[in-house]
Amino acid sequence: MSVAREFTKGFWDLLPPFRLVLGLCPTLAVTTSAFNGIGMGLATAFVLVCSNILVSMLRNFIPKKVRIAAYIVIIASFVVIVELLMQAFVYDLYKVLGIFIPLIVVNCIILGRAEAFASKNGVVYSIADGLGIGLGFTLSLFVLGSVREILGTGLWFKISDLFGYSFAGFNVFGDAYQPFTFLVRAPGAFVCLGAGLALINFISARLDARKARS
Repeated sequence: MSVAREFTKGFWDLLPPFRLVLGLCPTLAVTTSAFNGIGMGLATAFVLVCSNILVSMLRNFIPKKVRIAAYIVIIASFVVIVELLMQAFVYDLYKVLGIFIPLIVVNCIILGRAEAFASKNGVVYSIADGLGIGLGFTLSLFVLGSVREILGTGLWFKISDLFGYSFAGFNVFGDAYQPFTFLVRAPGAFVCLGAGLALINFISARLDARKARS
């Protein structure tokens, strides 16, 4: 086991949501734009890293019979911190993400890493695991949000309000482009996620076949 390995596994081997197929609810709901995807991903990554640290530090003191309840209390505490920070500094983004911020408490990625990894390993490895998985999740939401935003609106990286700054977004295809508005609606989320899963599985199968031949 190495710190570098625990960090990098979150970018492919355990890439959520395309490899772990976890955290699909916020993935489908908030990825109408690249900015929303980054916001949700970083909020989740913060909670994941902090909860991994605390669970790892307390792993020898938490009774096994109440470990899940204890993990949820730890995760919920950091979710409250994220929620208050977003309300204070990026309120418009907080309103867009809505109920999915408090629902980080029950995000199966975070609870799964606490149970499967942080409760069995030291703090340094748990930080690397949480940071890698969290950034992999953020990257997944960013890519999915970018695809949906570009094809669904013709713009990319529109920001309504970030510390008082707004940006109209890059006009990717020009004014003549007729956007596929279907993609920024709920059914479009499933289509884009399915296409992403198919692409990841195809690449993974090709890589496995190449390893088998070598």
